This record gives sequence, C-alpha cells and structure tokens, in this order.
Amino acid sequence: MEPEKKNGVWWFDLQVQARRLFDRIPLQDHQKIYVLTLLIGVFCGLAAVTFHLLLDFFQKNIIYRAAAVPQWWRIPLLILIPAVGGLIAGAGLHFYAPEAAGSGIPQVKKSFYLDGGRIKAKVIWSKTFFAAFSIGSGASLGREGPSVQICAAIASWLGRLFVISRQRLQSLVPVGAAAGLAAAFNTPIAAVTFTLEEILGDTAGKPLGAIVIASVIAAVIERAILGEHSLFHVPHYTLNQPRELIFYALLGVVAALAAVAFNQGLLRIRAYFRKQNTIPRWATPGVGGAILGVIGLSALLLTGSSSIFGVGYGQLSLELQGSLPLKMLLILGVCKLAGTVMSYGSGFSGGIFGPSLYIGGMLGGAVGLLAQAVLGNPLIKPGAFALVGMGAAFAGIVRAPVTSIIIIFEMTDNYSIILPLMVANIISYSLASRLDPVPIYDALLLQDGIHLPHGNQPMLRQVQVREAMTKKVTTVSGEFKVAEAFQYVQRLPKHYHSYPVIDGAGLLVGICTFNDLKRAMAAGQGTRNLAEIIDRKLAHAHLDHTLDTVIVKLGRSGVSQLPVVSRKNTRKLLGIITMHDVAQSLANEEATVPAATNTLAEP
Repeated sequence: MEPEKKNGVWWFDLQVQARRLFDRIPLQDHQKIYVLTLLIGVFCGLAAVTFHLLLDFFQKNIIYRAAAVPQWWRIPLLILIPAVGGLIAGAGLHFYAPEAAGSGIPQVKKSFYLDGGRIKAKVIWSKTFFAAFSIGSGASLGREGPSVQICAAIASWLGRLFVISRQRLQSLVPVGAAAGLAAAFNTPIAAVTFTLEEILGDTAGKPLGAIVIASVIAAVIERAILGEHSLFHVPHYTLNQPRELIFYALLGVVAALAAVAFNQGLLRIRAYFRKQNTIPRWATPGVGGAILGVIGLSALLLTGSSSIFGVGYGQLSLELQGSLPLKMLLILGVCKLAGTVMSYGSGFSGGIFGPSLYIGGMLGGAVGLLAQAVLGNPLIKPGAFALVGMGAAFAGIVRAPVTSIIIIFEMTDNYSIILPLMVANIISYSLASRLDPVPIYDALLLQDGIHLPHGNQPMLRQVQVREAMTKKVTTVSGEFKVAEAFQYVQRLPKHYHSYPVIDGAGLLVGICTFNDLKRAMAAGQGTRNLAEIIDRKLAHAHLDHTLDTVIVKLGRSGVSQLPVVSRKNTRKLLGIITMHDVAQSLANEEATVPAATNTLAEP
C-alpha cells in the first residue's frame, strides 16, 4: 500500500472517531454548529496572529534590514533578496502547494462555489509560510488575503474532521474567511460586510450569525495578544467647508483611474508570465522579484523610504498624519502600484488589500495638497484626503463599496469624515465598474479558466446537461454492508463526495455520500445494509435540462451533484452533473454550440 493511501486511511479513521465524539455532545445539531463556530473563531484568531508575527519577523529581518544597510552594497542586496526570495517561494508554491499562490480570496470563492467548502489542510501551513516569506523577502503585497484563505482552510478542516454535511461545510468557509479578515485588520464589522459582499454575494442562506460570532472572537483574540488598538492612529479630521467636496470628488475619479490601471496591469503582467515559455513557471517570481527590487530601490534612492517592499503600513501611517511632500507621495504611489502589479503578476503569494490602501493613501495625500493650495485654506489637511483615498482606492480595486467605507472607520477610529468618504468611494466604485466591469477576484478566476456560475445566467440557460455532464461514473454496489462500502470507497484511487448506489442489474437505487458512511461507522452501524442508510429520494437531472435548472436543483437539495437519468426510466443512470462540470462548461468556448448538434441521444 502506498504511503498516500495509508495517510488517507489514518485520516478517515480519525474522522470516524471525531464524529463519534461530536455525536456525544448533548446538544441539537444546529447548536453543535455554533460550538464549531466558537472553535473556528478561536483557531482563526490564533492562526492570524501567528501569520502576522511570522510576517513581521521575516520583513524586519530580511528586506527591511537590507534596506537599512548604510553602505553602497545595499543596492545589489535589494535586487538580489527579492529575486532569491521569489525563486524559493516560487519553487515551493509550484512543486508543493500551488493552492497557496496568489491572494487567497479567489481560491476561497472557488472552494465555496465549486468544491462544497473543501480546502486542503496543507493550505493552512503552506500559505502561512510562503506568504509570510514572500512579503518578508520584499514582495509588495498584503497580509489580509492570505489570512482569509488560511482561516477558511481551518474552518474547512474542522468541518471535515467532524464529518458535517456538505451544505454546512460549505457554510463554514465564509465563517472562517470573515474570522481571518477580522483578525488581520482588527475590523470585525468590515470582515462581516466583506464576506457578505465579496464571497457570498447573492447566495441564499447566508450564515450571518456564525459569521458575526467567529469574527468577533477572532478580533478579541487578536487584540488580547497584539494589543487593544486600531491599525492606524490618525488625528480627528473633519470637513472644513463644502467646497472641499469638489476635491474629494476629484479624488474619487483619480482613485478609479488608478484602480483600473492597477487591475488591468496586474492581469496583463500575470497573463504574460503565464504564457511565456522562456522561464520555467516556478522561476517567474524570481524574475518579478528582481524587477521589483529595481522599482523599490529607485523609490528608496528618490524618497528615502523602503515601503515599496513588504506591506508598507509604517509609511502609510506617516502620510495619515499629513507630513509627506508632493513629490514623495507621487513617487511612492506610482512605485507601489508598479511593485504590487509585478509581485502578484509574477507569482508571489500575498494579498492586494494592503497595497490598495497604500496607493489610495498616497494619491489622496497628493490631492489634499492640491486642495490646500487651490483653496488657500491651511485648515485643509492632506492626511484627511489620504484617509479618504484609502477607502476610494479600495472601492475601485476590490469593488466592495460598503466594506470600503466601514473598514476605514474601524482601522482608524475616525467617524467624522463620513460624507467625503462616501462621495469619493461611490464615485470611485461607479467609475471603475464602468471602465472595467469585471471585479478583480472574478477576473483572476476567469484568467485561470474558472467561471463561477453566479454571474453567467444567460449562458446557463443556453447549455444543456448533455454537454456538461460527466459520463464515466464511480458507483457503489447496494449489496454491500456499511463497513464493506466504507472499506471499498477508501481503496478507490480517487475519492468523491457522493456515489450512486446501484443494484445487481446496474439500476440506480439511491445516493450515498462518503460522509454518510463515516457517520454510520461512528454510530456503530457498520453491519447494517448499505441500502438502509442511503438517500432514495433523489433530485436528478435529465439530458435536456439546462444548467440554470441544475444550479437551482443543487441549491434546493443541498447536494454537490445530481445523477443524470433517462426520462424513459429514471433508474437508468446516464452520468453525473456537478458544480465543477457547470464551471468547466462555462469556461469552454464550445458551450455555445446548439444542443441539437450533440451526438448523445436520449436512450
């Protein structure tokens, strides 16, 4: 038996034991989920703090230590360190943990919509290390996206450990994501709104209560360990005169243009590195790191600031006090945009939240200096414009307008500048959406050939099941005992969430999930007939159903796949249709071929 198979058996046995313990908790099922939510909040708070501290350690002792070297040889150091760091991180991500590349938020969305909430456990430690090392060696990226993915993976792992249903497992992913963002930014309210806006969208059945609980717990743990304070300390800024709103509106326009340049630049650089064949894929972060080194070194020599490397929140905090000159603001803003685009596009691991705030802060400060000069009012503070610029750039880049307002309040404890913030954010969001309609996280998934079904309703109504379904299906015999079926499924070369159960004549009698088998084993029902525990009331699809019908049926039934059966005999199994099949069909240009041309006929 291969080692991977032994590890799998060990994990399945652990799940059975954990489920047995879970069943002994003297609470109703929905109450047990809240107990699990408490665990998610605690573990996510600790994980986010661990990631934060590890990132700060790497950043302080690698790239910022090199930048502080007074001698001339810091010049080659600041080019070599990001390049070597990119090679190390790129090799690790490519060969060991490709799931840990990038921001983490697109991957969480994919897991939620297409994988039923399943995220590999190795994402937890691989994302923690590779993202921290990437940023610590100079990558111009943020810690918030990785925190979201790490904590979503923790929630998924806990849910799978206790063998909860697929529907509940899926609902835990946004719970973990919100907890991660709350602990990363110390912003529990913004974490809730971001999860609702960006990850869940218009999804029905949002687990709002669990999201709030986990976010608050994670934030409390973060504050208990790292201190009770907001992320940025800013003066009490206010709107001095109505004429300032003209410049705040101008800031919204500038932020929107910068957001479009950022998103398009990132996508194009990423596409270039993925399409070229000269440099191995694993080595592209090394090339990007060298280019980043030149950008960051140029900014350092021109401004004296090394904040293009790493997160850069220290420099942003200074600008929120309104203390930087115009030349420095423009250089740092442009270089941070270029450095982040190069870091992410070449394949480093890290998020875009932090850079979007930094870019907006620098551009906002520049517009503030313009307003101060034109209006001739010394009471106008560039720091106030920097504060508003942070939210405006975030709104234009991430396209979460409500979160972009709330997150600024929570990060700064400044609630007196709400009108300028709303004006700039709405203008930035509206203009950026008009110029570049596809949000950045969806665009990144599209670039990977992944089409989330929630935004493709016209196409969903055009494609039939016969064009998208999986025809080769792994089935389980209904003559098995539960223990026999459990052992049989464990020995399969590839595991699925559900298996059609067939009788001796090969006809469909029901569906059995792998979790059904684990729960039955935990309850001591190994000697029962498999037919006694399977679901015989099947939601199913037919060949001529369209994909929008499939999605509705999947959602209503709370299942991850539908058996495709004949209209003449609903026990005759023709295939399986899953959310992955739907997404693959949407990604396929041939999905628009009329169904009449398909050669698969109705039996």
